[in-house]
Amino acid sequence: MKFIDMHCDTLMQAIKGDVLDLCEIQDSMLDIKRMKKGGASTEFFAIFFPPQKESGLIELEGKSFSDEEYFDLLYKCYKNTMSNCGDLIAQAMNAADIIKNESQGKMSGILTFEDGRMVDGSLNKMKKYYDMGIRLISLTWNGENCFGYPCSKDADAMSLGLKPFGKEAVEYMNELGILIDVSHLSDGGFWDVVEISKKPFTASHSNCRSLSPHQRNLTDEMIKKMAEKGGAAGINFAPAFLNADTAVRDSTLELLSLHLRKMIDVGGEDFPALGSDLDGITGNLEVGCISKMSMIFDRLKTDGVSERVIEKIAYANAFRVIKETLR
Repeated sequence: MKFIDMHCDTLMQAIKGDVLDLCEIQDSMLDIKRMKKGGASTEFFAIFFPPQKESGLIELEGKSFSDEEYFDLLYKCYKNTMSNCGDLIAQAMNAADIIKNESQGKMSGILTFEDGRMVDGSLNKMKKYYDMGIRLISLTWNGENCFGYPCSKDADAMSLGLKPFGKEAVEYMNELGILIDVSHLSDGGFWDVVEISKKPFTASHSNCRSLSPHQRNLTDEMIKKMAEKGGAAGINFAPAFLNADTAVRDSTLELLSLHLRKMIDVGGEDFPALGSDLDGITGNLEVGCISKMSMIFDRLKTDGVSERVIEKIAYANAFRVIKETLR
Protein backbone atom coordinates (compact mmCIF):
# COMPACT_ATOMS: atom_id res chain seq x y z
CA MET A 1 0.00 0.00 0.00
CA LYS A 2 1.45 3.37 -0.98
CA PHE A 3 1.87 5.89 1.81
CA ILE A 4 2.81 9.48 2.66
CA ASP A 5 5.04 10.08 5.69
CA MET A 6 4.84 13.67 6.94
CA HIS A 7 8.08 13.90 8.92
CA CYS A 8 11.61 12.49 9.04
CA ASP A 9 14.96 13.89 10.19
CA THR A 10 17.16 11.94 7.80
CA LEU A 11 18.80 15.03 6.27
CA MET A 12 20.39 15.84 9.63
CA GLN A 13 21.53 12.25 10.12
CA ALA A 14 23.12 12.28 6.67
CA ILE A 15 25.29 15.32 7.28
CA LYS A 16 26.37 13.91 10.65
CA GLY A 17 28.06 11.20 8.61
CA ASP A 18 29.21 13.52 5.83
CA VAL A 19 26.82 11.77 3.43
CA LEU A 20 26.16 13.75 0.23
CA ASP A 21 22.71 12.34 -0.56
CA LEU A 22 20.03 10.03 0.86
CA CYS A 23 20.12 7.40 -1.87
CA GLU A 24 21.55 4.66 0.35
CA ILE A 25 22.65 5.22 3.97
CA GLN A 26 23.80 2.45 6.27
CA ASP A 27 23.33 4.14 9.66
CA SER A 28 19.82 5.53 9.26
CA MET A 29 16.18 4.53 9.51
CA LEU A 30 15.33 5.83 6.05
CA ASP A 31 16.89 6.17 2.65
CA ILE A 32 15.56 6.32 -0.90
CA LYS A 33 16.10 2.66 -1.73
CA ARG A 34 14.26 1.53 1.42
CA MET A 35 11.47 4.02 0.72
CA LYS A 36 10.98 2.31 -2.63
CA LYS A 37 11.11 -1.13 -1.05
CA GLY A 38 8.49 -0.10 1.51
CA GLY A 39 6.03 1.27 -1.03
CA ALA A 40 6.39 4.97 -0.21
CA SER A 41 4.73 7.60 -2.34
CA THR A 42 5.92 10.76 -0.61
CA GLU A 43 8.27 11.74 2.20
CA PHE A 44 8.42 15.10 3.97
CA PHE A 45 12.14 15.78 4.54
CA ALA A 46 12.71 18.18 7.45
CA ILE A 47 15.52 20.67 7.72
CA PHE A 48 15.60 20.52 11.50
CA PHE A 49 17.46 23.29 13.31
CA PRO A 50 19.12 22.07 16.53
CA PRO A 51 19.31 24.59 19.39
CA GLN A 52 22.12 27.10 19.18
CA LYS A 53 24.86 27.05 21.78
CA GLU A 54 26.02 30.12 23.73
CA SER A 55 28.22 30.95 20.76
CA GLY A 56 25.11 31.38 18.62
CA LEU A 57 26.23 28.42 16.52
CA ILE A 58 24.89 24.92 15.96
CA GLU A 59 27.33 22.27 17.19
CA LEU A 60 27.01 18.88 15.53
CA GLU A 61 29.46 15.97 15.61
CA GLY A 62 32.27 18.25 16.76
CA LYS A 63 31.61 20.84 14.05
CA SER A 64 30.11 24.32 14.40
CA PHE A 65 27.74 25.95 11.94
CA SER A 66 25.79 29.15 11.66
CA ASP A 67 22.13 28.61 10.83
CA GLU A 68 22.85 29.69 7.26
CA GLU A 69 25.78 27.28 6.86
CA TYR A 70 23.74 24.44 8.34
CA PHE A 71 20.77 25.18 6.07
CA ASP A 72 23.02 25.24 3.01
CA LEU A 73 24.46 21.80 3.87
CA LEU A 74 21.09 20.12 4.35
CA TYR A 75 19.57 21.87 1.35
CA LYS A 76 22.46 20.70 -0.82
CA CYS A 77 22.02 17.13 0.46
CA TYR A 78 18.32 17.26 -0.42
CA LYS A 79 18.95 18.62 -3.91
CA ASN A 80 21.72 16.06 -4.47
CA THR A 81 19.23 13.34 -3.53
CA MET A 82 16.68 14.54 -6.07
CA SER A 83 19.41 14.60 -8.73
CA ASN A 84 21.44 11.48 -7.89
CA CYS A 85 18.35 9.34 -7.24
CA GLY A 86 16.31 10.92 -10.03
CA ASP A 87 15.19 7.58 -11.39
CA LEU A 88 13.41 6.88 -8.07
CA ILE A 89 12.33 10.23 -6.60
CA ALA A 90 11.65 13.82 -7.62
CA GLN A 91 10.88 17.00 -5.70
CA ALA A 92 7.21 17.87 -5.27
CA MET A 93 5.82 21.33 -4.61
CA ASN A 94 2.15 20.37 -4.58
CA ALA A 95 -0.37 17.60 -5.18
CA ALA A 96 -0.11 17.86 -8.97
CA ASP A 97 3.62 17.13 -8.74
CA ILE A 98 2.95 14.03 -6.63
CA ILE A 99 0.49 12.75 -9.23
CA LYS A 100 2.94 13.49 -12.03
CA ASN A 101 5.78 11.73 -10.23
CA GLU A 102 3.60 8.70 -9.52
CA SER A 103 2.64 8.52 -13.21
CA GLN A 104 6.36 8.30 -14.01
CA GLY A 105 6.95 5.59 -11.42
CA LYS A 106 8.72 7.98 -9.05
CA MET A 107 8.32 8.84 -5.39
CA SER A 108 8.12 12.46 -4.21
CA GLY A 109 10.12 14.51 -1.73
CA ILE A 110 8.68 17.57 0.02
CA LEU A 111 11.08 19.91 1.83
CA THR A 112 10.18 21.37 5.23
CA PHE A 113 11.50 23.47 8.11
CA GLU A 114 11.36 22.10 11.65
CA ASP A 115 11.70 25.33 13.65
CA GLY A 116 10.95 28.37 11.52
CA ARG A 117 13.61 30.55 13.10
CA MET A 118 15.42 31.08 9.77
CA VAL A 119 12.42 33.15 8.67
CA ASP A 120 13.61 35.65 11.28
CA GLY A 121 10.43 37.72 11.37
CA SER A 122 10.52 38.52 7.64
CA LEU A 123 7.79 37.68 5.13
CA ASN A 124 10.34 38.36 2.39
CA LYS A 125 12.56 35.62 3.79
CA MET A 126 9.55 33.29 3.96
CA LYS A 127 8.90 33.96 0.27
CA LYS A 128 12.58 33.26 -0.46
CA TYR A 129 12.38 29.84 1.21
CA TYR A 130 9.08 29.12 -0.51
CA ASP A 131 10.78 29.80 -3.83
CA MET A 132 13.52 27.35 -2.80
CA GLY A 133 10.91 24.65 -2.22
CA ILE A 134 9.94 24.84 1.45
CA ARG A 135 6.33 23.66 1.63
CA LEU A 136 5.76 23.04 5.35
CA ILE A 137 7.01 24.94 8.40
CA SER A 138 6.86 23.58 11.95
CA LEU A 139 6.44 27.03 13.46
CA THR A 140 8.54 26.28 16.54
CA TRP A 141 10.73 23.52 17.89
CA ASN A 142 11.57 23.51 21.61
CA GLY A 143 12.47 27.18 21.92
CA GLU A 144 10.91 30.60 21.44
CA ASN A 145 11.31 32.13 17.98
CA CYS A 146 9.80 34.82 15.76
CA PHE A 147 6.52 32.89 15.42
CA GLY A 148 5.82 32.15 19.06
CA TYR A 149 6.49 29.69 21.85
CA PRO A 150 6.99 25.94 22.15
CA CYS A 151 5.21 23.21 24.08
CA SER A 152 6.03 23.28 27.76
CA LYS A 153 5.30 21.40 30.97
CA ASP A 154 4.73 24.80 32.58
CA ALA A 155 1.05 25.76 32.26
CA ASP A 156 1.72 29.49 31.99
CA ALA A 157 4.32 29.00 29.25
CA MET A 158 2.05 26.52 27.47
CA SER A 159 -0.74 29.11 27.33
CA LEU A 160 1.37 31.68 25.45
CA GLY A 161 0.05 32.37 21.96
CA LEU A 162 1.56 33.42 18.65
CA LYS A 163 3.55 36.63 18.47
CA PRO A 164 2.23 39.41 16.20
CA PHE A 165 4.56 38.24 13.42
CA GLY A 166 3.38 34.65 13.92
CA LYS A 167 -0.21 35.71 13.37
CA GLU A 168 0.74 37.65 10.23
CA ALA A 169 2.81 34.71 9.04
CA VAL A 170 -0.08 32.23 9.35
CA GLU A 171 -2.13 34.38 6.99
CA TYR A 172 0.79 34.70 4.59
CA MET A 173 1.47 30.95 4.64
CA ASN A 174 -2.16 30.38 3.65
CA GLU A 175 -1.71 32.84 0.80
CA LEU A 176 1.63 31.45 -0.42
CA GLY A 177 0.78 27.78 -0.13
CA ILE A 178 2.93 26.64 2.80
CA LEU A 179 1.43 24.05 5.14
CA ILE A 180 1.29 25.19 8.79
CA ASP A 181 2.61 22.58 11.24
CA VAL A 182 1.68 22.92 14.93
CA SER A 183 3.80 20.04 16.22
CA HIS A 184 6.01 21.56 18.97
CA LEU A 185 3.84 24.71 19.18
CA SER A 186 2.39 25.84 22.53
CA ASP A 187 -1.27 25.17 23.22
CA GLY A 188 -1.93 28.90 23.10
CA GLY A 189 -0.26 29.08 19.71
CA PHE A 190 -2.33 26.14 18.51
CA TRP A 191 -5.57 27.94 19.30
CA ASP A 192 -4.32 31.09 17.56
CA VAL A 193 -3.70 29.01 14.41
CA VAL A 194 -7.22 27.59 14.72
CA GLU A 195 -8.63 31.11 14.82
CA ILE A 196 -6.50 32.63 12.06
CA SER A 197 -5.86 29.93 9.45
CA LYS A 198 -8.36 29.70 6.62
CA LYS A 199 -6.71 26.52 5.32
CA PRO A 200 -6.31 23.07 6.88
CA PHE A 201 -3.19 22.68 8.98
CA THR A 202 -1.29 19.73 10.39
CA ALA A 203 0.47 18.35 13.42
CA SER A 204 2.98 16.47 11.30
CA HIS A 205 4.33 14.23 14.09
CA SER A 206 2.09 14.26 17.18
CA ASN A 207 -0.13 11.73 18.97
CA CYS A 208 -3.04 11.63 21.47
CA ARG A 209 -2.52 13.33 24.82
CA SER A 210 -5.39 11.34 26.34
CA LEU A 211 -3.33 8.16 25.83
CA SER A 212 0.14 9.57 26.45
CA PRO A 213 0.47 12.76 28.53
CA HIS A 214 3.48 14.15 26.68
CA GLN A 215 3.00 17.90 26.14
CA ARG A 216 3.76 17.46 22.43
CA ASN A 217 0.62 15.40 21.92
CA LEU A 218 -2.84 16.68 20.99
CA THR A 219 -5.79 16.86 23.37
CA ASP A 220 -9.14 15.47 22.24
CA GLU A 221 -10.40 19.04 21.90
CA MET A 222 -7.48 19.88 19.62
CA ILE A 223 -8.08 16.79 17.49
CA LYS A 224 -11.76 17.67 17.09
CA LYS A 225 -11.01 21.26 16.09
CA MET A 226 -8.25 20.29 13.64
CA ALA A 227 -10.58 17.77 12.05
CA GLU A 228 -13.34 20.38 11.76
CA LYS A 229 -10.92 22.58 9.82
CA GLY A 230 -9.95 19.72 7.51
CA GLY A 231 -6.53 19.07 9.00
CA ALA A 232 -4.66 15.84 9.67
CA ALA A 233 -2.07 14.64 12.19
CA GLY A 234 0.81 12.28 11.45
CA ILE A 235 1.39 9.68 14.14
CA ASN A 236 4.84 9.86 15.73
CA PHE A 237 6.66 6.55 16.36
CA ALA A 238 8.62 7.91 19.37
CA PRO A 239 8.07 5.88 22.57
CA ALA A 240 7.51 8.95 24.77
CA PHE A 241 4.56 10.01 22.61
CA LEU A 242 2.93 6.57 22.64
CA ASN A 243 3.10 5.27 26.22
CA ALA A 244 1.02 6.26 29.24
CA ASP A 245 4.35 6.36 31.07
CA THR A 246 6.48 8.66 28.94
CA ALA A 247 9.67 7.12 30.36
CA VAL A 248 8.97 3.76 28.72
CA ARG A 249 11.30 3.16 25.77
CA ASP A 250 9.15 0.79 23.71
CA SER A 251 7.35 1.77 20.51
CA THR A 252 5.05 -1.06 19.47
CA LEU A 253 2.54 -1.81 16.74
CA GLU A 254 -0.08 -2.21 19.45
CA LEU A 255 0.46 1.38 20.62
CA LEU A 256 0.63 2.82 17.10
CA SER A 257 -2.68 1.15 16.29
CA LEU A 258 -4.20 2.33 19.58
CA HIS A 259 -3.35 5.99 18.89
CA LEU A 260 -4.52 5.84 15.28
CA ARG A 261 -7.83 4.29 16.30
CA LYS A 262 -8.22 6.93 19.02
CA MET A 263 -7.69 9.62 16.39
CA ILE A 264 -10.47 8.03 14.33
CA ASP A 265 -12.78 7.86 17.34
CA VAL A 266 -12.22 11.53 18.22
CA GLY A 267 -11.51 13.23 14.89
CA GLY A 268 -13.04 10.88 12.35
CA GLU A 269 -11.55 8.67 9.66
CA ASP A 270 -10.32 11.65 7.61
CA PHE A 271 -7.99 12.84 10.40
CA PRO A 272 -5.13 10.37 11.10
CA ALA A 273 -2.02 10.13 8.93
CA LEU A 274 1.63 9.09 9.27
CA GLY A 275 4.46 11.23 10.66
CA SER A 276 7.08 8.73 11.73
CA ASP A 277 9.87 11.08 12.92
CA LEU A 278 12.33 8.43 11.74
CA ASP A 279 15.97 9.39 12.26
CA GLY A 280 14.81 11.85 14.91
CA ILE A 281 13.83 9.30 17.56
CA THR A 282 15.37 6.52 19.64
CA GLY A 283 14.15 3.57 21.67
CA ASN A 284 13.00 0.01 21.06
CA LEU A 285 11.12 0.62 17.82
CA GLU A 286 9.02 -2.17 16.34
CA VAL A 287 8.77 -0.04 13.19
CA GLY A 288 12.24 1.48 13.07
CA CYS A 289 12.73 1.55 9.31
CA ILE A 290 10.74 3.08 6.47
CA SER A 291 10.61 -0.28 4.69
CA LYS A 292 8.53 -1.73 7.57
CA MET A 293 5.62 0.68 7.26
CA SER A 294 3.27 -2.02 5.96
CA MET A 295 3.43 -3.67 9.40
CA ILE A 296 1.25 -0.83 10.71
CA PHE A 297 -1.37 -1.41 8.03
CA ASP A 298 -1.40 -5.14 8.79
CA ARG A 299 -1.86 -4.44 12.51
CA LEU A 300 -4.72 -1.99 11.85
CA LYS A 301 -6.45 -4.63 9.76
CA THR A 302 -6.03 -7.15 12.58
CA ASP A 303 -7.54 -4.59 14.96
CA GLY A 304 -10.64 -4.27 12.81
CA VAL A 305 -9.91 -1.15 10.75
CA SER A 306 -11.28 -1.46 7.21
CA GLU A 307 -9.07 -1.44 4.13
CA ARG A 308 -10.74 1.79 3.00
CA VAL A 309 -9.87 3.61 6.24
CA ILE A 310 -6.34 2.18 6.29
CA GLU A 311 -5.82 3.66 2.82
CA LYS A 312 -6.91 7.04 4.20
CA ILE A 313 -4.41 6.79 7.06
CA ALA A 314 -1.63 5.68 4.73
CA TYR A 315 -2.18 8.16 1.92
CA ALA A 316 -5.49 9.89 1.27
CA ASN A 317 -5.76 12.06 4.39
CA ALA A 318 -2.29 13.57 3.98
CA PHE A 319 -2.78 13.92 0.21
CA ARG A 320 -6.03 15.83 0.73
CA VAL A 321 -4.32 18.31 3.05
CA ILE A 322 -1.47 18.71 0.55
CA LYS A 323 -3.97 19.32 -2.26
CA GLU A 324 -5.87 21.93 -0.25
CA THR A 325 -2.84 23.88 0.99
CA LEU A 326 0.22 23.61 -1.26
CA ARG A 327 0.79 25.55 -4.47
